[in-house]
Amino acid sequence: MLDPPGDPAHSWQARLLRQIPVPAGAGGGPRGLHCSPDGLLFLTAGAAPCVYVLDLEGRSVCHLPCRVPGFGDFVPEDVAVTAAGLVVVSDLVHGAVHALQHTARAPQGCWVTVGTFLAPCGLAVDALGRFLVTDYVSGAVHSFTLGPTLEQLAPASMLGLEGPCWVGLGPNGGFAVSEEFGDVRLFGSARQPLGSLGGLNGHAFGSPAGVCTDAEGSVIVADEQRRQVILFPRAESPICLVSKGLRRPLGVACVPQGQFVVADAGDSYIKVYQYHSELA
Repeated sequence: MLDPPGDPAHSWQARLLRQIPVPAGAGGGPRGLHCSPDGLLFLTAGAAPCVYVLDLEGRSVCHLPCRVPGFGDFVPEDVAVTAAGLVVVSDLVHGAVHALQHTARAPQGCWVTVGTFLAPCGLAVDALGRFLVTDYVSGAVHSFTLGPTLEQLAPASMLGLEGPCWVGLGPNGGFAVSEEFGDVRLFGSARQPLGSLGGLNGHAFGSPAGVCTDAEGSVIVADEQRRQVILFPRAESPICLVSKGLRRPLGVACVPQGQFVVADAGDSYIKVYQYHSELA
């Protein structure tokens, strides 16, 4: 367990604001979680062949049925959304990544397959608009952009990871990748390796899962095994934001106004927390 540092300024926990139940019919707990720039939650859960769209109060906005013409239904693993409203999901069973335009809180058109990989799991869109996909089997993170007809452009791969599961934005336009039962690896905006959170801070993870970065550049990581959420401020010691009330935290996403949300697969709730990012 992570002990909060002795400095009282670091000895605080995030405050639970509300718990949002996973929509009925999902058939299991939540996994992938993304908060769009307009404050909507995009959620994958259970064996449901759809993406749920909720507001931050837990009210249903819509759901996006997952079916590719000529391909059939699929169960999305993780989800990411661009500023332009393009929803992208990973399909672990079929080894594919699919995209759908989502405008005015409603789907537009059909899902289109935009890439195939061995075992696509985590998804993110970085500050430069590049899509990031973790590939568990090949130990890689794949990066690409999409052209006007959703064709892949500028593909690249970062290799040598051990069980990469989740990916999220990192400081300074980079990104962070969690390795199952390992560490959280950091990459810069030019995809260059920058080390790991454990190596830089001396923190030992149980099983890091979802990862995101807040407006101040602090990285937030959900630890599935230790049932914690940890904040890694710049040039500061790690802070345990949540140490109680989580059963199996997976996805995590930053929300405006000093909040973050956690997908807890242990009790099938999305948990909304308030925290203060100022450390002084």
